[in-house]
Amino acid sequence: MSRNPRTIALVGNPNAGKSALFNALTGARQKIANYPGVTVERKAGRMALASGEPAELLDLPGSYSLDPTSPDEAVTRDVVMGKQEGQRRPDALIVVVDANNLEQHLVFAQEVIGLGLPTVVALNMVDLAARDGLVLDAEALQESLGVPVVETVAVRRRGLETLTGALGKACNEWPEDPPLPAHIDMVERRVSARAMAKGAIVSETRQRRLHRGLDKVLLHPWLGPVILFALLFVVFQAVFAWATPFADALDGAVGALSEAVTATMAPGLIRDAITEGVLAGVGSVVVFLPQIVILFFFILVMEATGYMARAAFLMDRMMAYVGLSGRSFIPLLSSFACAIPGIMATRSISDPKDRLTTILIAPMMTCSARLPVYAVIIAAFIPATSVGPGVGLQGLVLFALYIAGIVGAMVVALVLRRSVAKGQASGFIMELPRYQMPRVKDIAIGLWQRAYIFLRRAGTIIFTVTVVLWLLLSFPQAQPGENQVDASFAGKIANGLAVVVEPIGFNRDMALALIPAMAAREVAVSSLATTYAVAADDEEEAAEALGAQLARDWSLPMALSFLAWFVFAPQCLSTIAVAKRETNGWKWPAFMLAYLFALAYLAAGATFWIATAAGL
Repeated sequence: MSRNPRTIALVGNPNAGKSALFNALTGARQKIANYPGVTVERKAGRMALASGEPAELLDLPGSYSLDPTSPDEAVTRDVVMGKQEGQRRPDALIVVVDANNLEQHLVFAQEVIGLGLPTVVALNMVDLAARDGLVLDAEALQESLGVPVVETVAVRRRGLETLTGALGKACNEWPEDPPLPAHIDMVERRVSARAMAKGAIVSETRQRRLHRGLDKVLLHPWLGPVILFALLFVVFQAVFAWATPFADALDGAVGALSEAVTATMAPGLIRDAITEGVLAGVGSVVVFLPQIVILFFFILVMEATGYMARAAFLMDRMMAYVGLSGRSFIPLLSSFACAIPGIMATRSISDPKDRLTTILIAPMMTCSARLPVYAVIIAAFIPATSVGPGVGLQGLVLFALYIAGIVGAMVVALVLRRSVAKGQASGFIMELPRYQMPRVKDIAIGLWQRAYIFLRRAGTIIFTVTVVLWLLLSFPQAQPGENQVDASFAGKIANGLAVVVEPIGFNRDMALALIPAMAAREVAVSSLATTYAVAADDEEEAAEALGAQLARDWSLPMALSFLAWFVFAPQCLSTIAVAKRETNGWKWPAFMLAYLFALAYLAAGATFWIATAAGL
């Protein structure tokens, strides 16, 4: 027997139940420290084998591969291969696998077994698998893997004696030069893991078979992306088709309220502030609440059913072509709601270049604040006609705008990963949640939260910016025969900016809308509404719907150019501030602003010039 007690390491994927098994085997005989040179936690404890022989048990960080993509995985790799400073190589390994996610966990288990150390596999959480209708044959799995497999329920201390007995036997009887399995790559290990997991199944419920069948279809490398984009297409069709009656009702309510104020209040500055500033500006944004709610209804349902995590896997393959991984998908998906939580979510990305690239392209995802801008322009210039069964032209254009943002972000990511953020795509593995029916209560709470956030922005940021803009548009007062907007402070500012944006088809009113839109994208709509209300020659013209005013004063190339600008233009100042905090300086936010404004200008210009040349 060795003078020093044996060292045994617990390894496995995250969420396999390693910590519970570690606690069950060591009890209170634990000590916690950090590995030398890194902040990764080192947990060690004393345990006893079935023979009574003492051993030191190490609980290594969860890992998906011995080819590390994070500091945690690097520590696990170094310890099991004897490369960790101050830590000798383990005498034996316990590989913990989750019985409910056996196929995925066996990928890493095969890699660990290939090291040739005495190894025992703990088939953990078999009770939860049985509860969900899955019964496994540990002996069949043992025959496939070539190492002992013991069923355990760590939290209930089931199977511990059998595990320590198998471990002691493996340590004492393991050949000095064991025949090592042939080296196989990740793809081959996945294929092998699928076959072994299938061969270990004794019985499973119809529901589990259904879920597995769904995964075969939804995660298919070619069919899966088609289904995903078809689903997104349906979402954007619904944003227009379902929301129109509700949006029209809200628009009518805002118009009626404006008429009531006009009828009851005497003409003057206060009445103009309410009708031209608050109701015309804030009201023009609030009417798009139905579109926001419908968009988030689909997002919440996809999350609740478990489909969103599978979408991340589908996107991983596509994103690998531009140097990103599926780890970037969740932050980018969050950016469709708002880039601020999306940028903050990049903290889960371990590779610094991967994280930086994701931060820099997150503002290109079409956040919900852009939806009112898209909706008002599309409704004004794109006819509500059908281009096929159940396919509306307006929804098709909205879908194209979202796709343009995604494609643009992927192209930028490719350029960044080959220049300022040079690097290769890292691997991506995550736990797939079970399919389940969404709870109506959870969906309702999620929709209420999103509606509240939207209305709070309308009542704070948008209200403030709109009132300030109205003041700038209303003063100084125009002389008789002079246009009020031309005479105002805002008009003079817009005239200066218009010189810059005139080549891309923007007029003065469009230029003016760009300035307050930096506070919040929706303010572009309220800015246009306020500007046209102030510039109106009579009350009837002021009460005219914003869409009708735009259709009267803008050409189609101008409208398309405006849409193209907002596909690429930087998001609100809050997004820039968060990017500064997450990158620890102004260097990258300044770079982000520069390239996004350049892209927006070029895209808007190209759209205007092409549309004009085409005679639109």
